[in-house]
Amino acid sequence: MSLNLDKMTTETRNPNTMELDTMSPLEVVTAMNWEDARVPEAIKPALPQIARVVEWAIASIEAGGRVFYLGAGTSGRLGVLDAAECPPTFGVSDDVIIGLIAGGDKAFLKAVEGAEDSRELGREDLKSRKLTKNDLVIGIAASGRTPYVLGALDYAKEVGCHTAAISCNAGCAIGQAAEISVEAVVGPEVLTGSTRLKAGTAQKLILNMISTAAMVGVGKAYQNLMVDVMQTNEKLRRRAEKIVMEATGVAQEEARKNIDLAGGNAKTAITMILAGCGAEEAKARLDKAKGHVREAIQ
Repeated sequence: MSLNLDKMTTETRNPNTMELDTMSPLEVVTAMNWEDARVPEAIKPALPQIARVVEWAIASIEAGGRVFYLGAGTSGRLGVLDAAECPPTFGVSDDVIIGLIAGGDKAFLKAVEGAEDSRELGREDLKSRKLTKNDLVIGIAASGRTPYVLGALDYAKEVGCHTAAISCNAGCAIGQAAEISVEAVVGPEVLTGSTRLKAGTAQKLILNMISTAAMVGVGKAYQNLMVDVMQTNEKLRRRAEKIVMEATGVAQEEARKNIDLAGGNAKTAITMILAGCGAEEAKARLDKAKGHVREAIQ
């Protein structure tokens, strides 16, 4: 694929920062803050597409499938980061939301030369994880033309699973290769071509939306509380107690007692209290409600 940087808005020069090297620190960060404030507006037109991706993610997870993020460089790191935050936040296993970066895990800390230029590497990374039609593949590339991502999307289509693309250039190659194209055209960066800036911010916001809304959709929240939070340290033990207290109105001592009776599960404890039942019945109610507390307590 030919690489024409002149046609990518992420690679053009920003007229507002042509004198960047003469600016004071305050002027630089003020310019960055002004540009960053425009990112949410760039995302807004893509909200219907993002919502559709969320629907697919929910369907995949409920069918026993997985959600894959794939990207190179900053885009890949953002996908890995979002995936890594799902298990502690939502209590899911680490094979539900999976982040893949061109060059493998070592590329998260140090660039792997040439990895993003290989279509075959994108295919192989999904093949090695036994991609199925129940999975969802989301390619991420600020430029919208990364070969690694294109190879992965092509393979995903062959398998028959849904595909989506997140980019920051209109009419880009990965958008054309995917079923749904999420385009957040944030415009030229403060520092020309440094897509870890506005483009990276846009990608992170979109990934936040996809993972959070999908987890809410599969029952990982009650009201606006993350009821499946993992209690892996003292702070999170206290957070679980607070969540139970907020959801039910009981005091801390009662919250802790019910969490312990529920085997450490805040969601089960909430159901026990609100439904007035024991742990076993609460678990049965949650199973029947597919993890949704609101349905389990009715």
